[in-house]
Amino acid sequence: MSKLVECVPNFSEGRDHAKIDAIVDAVRKVPGVSVLDVDPGSSTNRTVLTFVGSPDAVVEGALACARKCYELIDMSVQHGEHPRNGALDVCPFVPVANVTMEECANLARIFGKRLAEELNVPVFLYEEAQTDPKMAYRKALKQIRSGEYEALRDKFENHADLWTPDFGPCKFVPRWGATQAGARFFLIAYNINVYGTKEQAHKIALNLRESGRGPSKPGRLPMTKAIGWYVEEYGHAQISMNLDNYRVTPIWRAYEEACNDGQKMGVAIAGSELVGLVPLESLLMVADHYIEKEHLLIVDERLKVKLAIERLGLSSCSHFDPKKRIIEYIIARKPEEVEPLASLSVRKFVESCGARTPTPGGGSVSALIGSLGAALATMVGWLSYGRVKFEPIEPQMRECIPKVHKVMMELVPLIDADSFAYDRVMKVRGMPSGTPELDAAREAAMQTELKKAAEVPMNTVRVANSVWDTLLELAEFGSLNAKSDLEIAARALELAVWGAQRNVAINLEGVTDTEFVTKLRSESEAACEYAKTKSAEVIAKISARKE
Repeated sequence: MSKLVECVPNFSEGRDHAKIDAIVDAVRKVPGVSVLDVDPGSSTNRTVLTFVGSPDAVVEGALACARKCYELIDMSVQHGEHPRNGALDVCPFVPVANVTMEECANLARIFGKRLAEELNVPVFLYEEAQTDPKMAYRKALKQIRSGEYEALRDKFENHADLWTPDFGPCKFVPRWGATQAGARFFLIAYNINVYGTKEQAHKIALNLRESGRGPSKPGRLPMTKAIGWYVEEYGHAQISMNLDNYRVTPIWRAYEEACNDGQKMGVAIAGSELVGLVPLESLLMVADHYIEKEHLLIVDERLKVKLAIERLGLSSCSHFDPKKRIIEYIIARKPEEVEPLASLSVRKFVESCGARTPTPGGGSVSALIGSLGAALATMVGWLSYGRVKFEPIEPQMRECIPKVHKVMMELVPLIDADSFAYDRVMKVRGMPSGTPELDAAREAAMQTELKKAAEVPMNTVRVANSVWDTLLELAEFGSLNAKSDLEIAARALELAVWGAQRNVAINLEGVTDTEFVTKLRSESEAACEYAKTKSAEVIAKISARKE
């Protein structure tokens, strides 16, 4: 899956729907951005906009939002119940998939710098984006927003030593105010059903939330806020929770801890609900927990999501539709748009390889061969599992199948990755040249792309080579009826490593960084020998077995 970032700008207009629509439309027009939610508030006079996209796209989306806010919002006449500093008040970047918190913090800094330079307005960094220890007194959003918009003039004019912005001028801009750009983790709003009173639900909430009953009696779940309430619509109480970091306190743990407390109190905990959208990872973590806890064998993503929904009772209050509630599913592009080669029919792929074009080439074919080898190994695992005659080897197959399935799935995207890398190199070769400056820029870009082009087949080598111990176990315990399939799997993976190594070697020819070249060449050549040895071991082991 590609990198995916959520951006949640809060802008200071919640009443004039013409202005709100214009601001949101400006974001919608940015290529690569998908608007997920628009939540205006009349009393707060504030709108929370949520959109997602690639790292570069969300920065452009945030800037588009800022430009339109600058055009349409005048803070000198703005009033509302919600604390605020500026027209575009806060703009957090949130990791959703394959993105680190540090990457999102860097996006906040890039956005803040560009915003300040383009509109000449003050920008403060907050939370994870603020890394200067000298700024600890203004790291939290509430610290920066103390006194709100009305206090900015005094801060800039009389306390510049404390309130010089991270980007932009240290001056009061009446129309704009100031913007806070930051990074935070994905917050999950989660409610657990309690068939009891509001007081009983709140008692469990106090036991669980991080703040507990006060400094001397903290709760059990870190980075968790919780209260108990009664929902007339449902006819029962709930523990209403904010999970500030689902990797620290996963959804499943919140639910199980509530169940444990409910059981001790003699109160039924019966299902739960997620409020708003959630990242796919958060539900896969739930599934993986119950797969391990209940000793299940599930590798299909669709079934994992279904298991998570069932175990948490997420449809107990209203139907939970993964296609409408999981961010990655909502914005999913067509397979042929994301992986054009891997989405071809077998015939079309073969014909494409045989066409008068450089792609798909050997790197893509190597990744495909490796994925087919891992697929055959996966098939051998499934054919050796789930029947009475295979009960003695069930523990081994439960270990093997997920591992080879994982390698199979990881190799498929590398089919297209190799082609994309080649296209980027060709694009750099088309850059203008002829002056020292242009030549230097072209060469720097070429070195960057050649390194990336070498790393792609190196990834194929690493992934394909990671599964030999599993193949050896399949050779020892797997069904002999699938003997030839496992032999072909071994040879296919060996060939994938060899073919990918040849692509590493050819892509390194133009790289001038000798340390990089030596490292990758040594690693890839050693990997080739390893694959050759392991393939022979797999074939020898299964050949030595008797019916």
